[in-house]
Amino acid sequence: MFARQRLRPRPRLRAALGATAAVALMAGSATAAVLVPGTASAATTVQCQVTYTVANDWGSGFTTNITIANVGTSAWTGWTLGYSYSGNQTLQSGWNGTWSQSGKAVTVANVSYNGSVAAGATTSIGANFTYSGANTAPTVFSVNGTTCNGVGSPSSPTGTTPSTTPSTTPSTTPSTTPSTTPSTTPSTTPSSPPPTSGAPALHVSGNQLLDSTGKVFVPHGVNRSGAEFACVQGKGIFDGPVDDASVAAIASWKVNVVRVPLNEDCWLGESTVLPQYGGATYQAAIESFVSLLHKHGMAVILDLHWTDGVYTGQSSACSVATATCQKPMPDAANAPAFWASVAGAFKNDQSTVFDLFNEPYPDFAAGFNAALGWSCWQNGGTCTGINYQVAGMQSLVNAVRGAGAGNVLMLGGVAYSNDLSQWLAHEPTDPSHNLVASWHSYNFNSCSSSSCWDSQVAPVIAQVPVIPGEIGENDCGHSYIDTLMAWLDSHHTGYAAWTWNTWDCSSGPSLISAYDGTPTNYGAGYKAHLGTF
Repeated sequence: MFARQRLRPRPRLRAALGATAAVALMAGSATAAVLVPGTASAATTVQCQVTYTVANDWGSGFTTNITIANVGTSAWTGWTLGYSYSGNQTLQSGWNGTWSQSGKAVTVANVSYNGSVAAGATTSIGANFTYSGANTAPTVFSVNGTTCNGVGSPSSPTGTTPSTTPSTTPSTTPSTTPSTTPSTTPSTTPSSPPPTSGAPALHVSGNQLLDSTGKVFVPHGVNRSGAEFACVQGKGIFDGPVDDASVAAIASWKVNVVRVPLNEDCWLGESTVLPQYGGATYQAAIESFVSLLHKHGMAVILDLHWTDGVYTGQSSACSVATATCQKPMPDAANAPAFWASVAGAFKNDQSTVFDLFNEPYPDFAAGFNAALGWSCWQNGGTCTGINYQVAGMQSLVNAVRGAGAGNVLMLGGVAYSNDLSQWLAHEPTDPSHNLVASWHSYNFNSCSSSSCWDSQVAPVIAQVPVIPGEIGENDCGHSYIDTLMAWLDSHHTGYAAWTWNTWDCSSGPSLISAYDGTPTNYGAGYKAHLGTF
C-alpha cells in the first residue's frame, strides 16, 4: 500500500481437498415444526442437506469442512447443527459457528454473521478434531431438530486429491437453484515436487489453504517492499539487502510467507527502465530472491504492484503512462503479458502464489460507483473514468492458466482491496479452482471495524480462503493490528504485515529499524503476536 513515492496517507477508503468424505443428507418432503434455538417457541419449516468432508487427516487428527444447505422454501433466521461420531473424535477448535461437544455428540450453533440462511442458500463451517483408531464419518445430521436423512460415506485415505469446489455465493444471499451435489473437480496438484528446503507447496481446498501433505496452512507473513519502485526510479532492484542474513532475520520472526511487490515495466524490460535494472536482469534477481526465501522455509507471494496506463481521475497517484505508481486497474496492453511471463517462470513452484493486482480502485474512478467498479474489476475492457483499456481479473486468471501454471492466485477486492462485499458474486472462473480473496486492512480504511469485518469479510472466509496481503496502521503503534489479528485468528485466517523496510512513520508502517530484524514499536507488537504461534 505504501511505497517510497507515496509519503502521505490516502483519503479514507469506502467502502482442493487432500482427503474427502462426502455425506449428502436431505430431509423428506414433509415439513417439521421444531423449536428454533434462542427463541421461546418458534416453529419453522426445515428442509436441509449437509455435506461433510474431511479436508486433511494426519492419523491422529483431522480437519472437517461442513456445508449446510437450506433446500426448503423458507429462510432460516438461526440454525443449530447436530451430529454424533461413532469413535473417540474430540473437538479441538471450530470456526464459523459456536462448536461444542458432549460425549460423542457435536453441536454447532450459528454466529452473528451466518444465522440467516435464505431458501436455496448455504453456509459453511469447519473444525479440527483429534482421534485414535478409526475415523468413521458421521451418518446422521440434524438442523434445528429436523433430521437430514441419508447414509454417510467413510473418510477417504490421506493422499487423494478430489476437491469440493466452493460456492461463489455468500451464505446470506439466496442462490437461484440449490446445489444438492458437491463438485468433485480435482484441485490442481504441483507440477513439480515442492522445494526440498521445506517451503510449503500450496493449493486451495474449500475455504482453506493446504500444503502438499494436506495440512492446513495459515500464512503469517510480511511484505518486502522495494522491487516495485527502485527499478523505475533508477536506484537498483531492491530497497535494502536481500542476502542470506537479511532473509534469516525475517524467518526468525516465525514468518512463513513473504509478499514481494513487483513492477510491470521492470519485469518486461520496457525502454523506460535502465537495462541494468530491467528485463532478464530483474527477472533473475526476483527468481534468486524467491529461491532464497524458499531455502529458509517460506512461501512467497508475488504481487503485481505498479502498472502502466495514464490515469488522472479520483485518487490518482501520478499522471504518466509508465509503471511509476498505483493505478486503479491493470492495463490490458501489458498486464496479461506480465502474468504469462511470471507464470511461465514459476509454474513448477507451487510454493509461490500470484497476487494478480495490488489494490484495485475502479469504483473510485467511476465516481465511487460500486456496481461499475465491480464490473470493471471482473471483466475489464472500457471502464468508466479510466482512459486506458483495462485487464479484468478474469483475463489475468486466463493469462496465468494459459501459461500452464496452476499456482494459487490471490485477487484483491475494490476500494484498494479493502472492500470484499461483492467478491463472491464477481469471482472469476478458474479451471484449477485455486483462487483466494486478498484483503488489505489499515486503520484509516473504511472497513476498519469488527462490525464491518463480520458483515463483509466473514461471509467470504466462509466460502474461500482469504489472505490479508497487507495489514498495518499509520500511527507507529500496534493497537489496530492487535485487534485485527485477534479477529482474524478467531476465523483461522492469516495475514502479512506491511512492511519489512527501514522507513520512518511518515513513509508508512515499517516493521523494522534495521535489516537484522530490530523491530520498531509497531513491529514489536507484530513480532510478539507471531511468537504466540
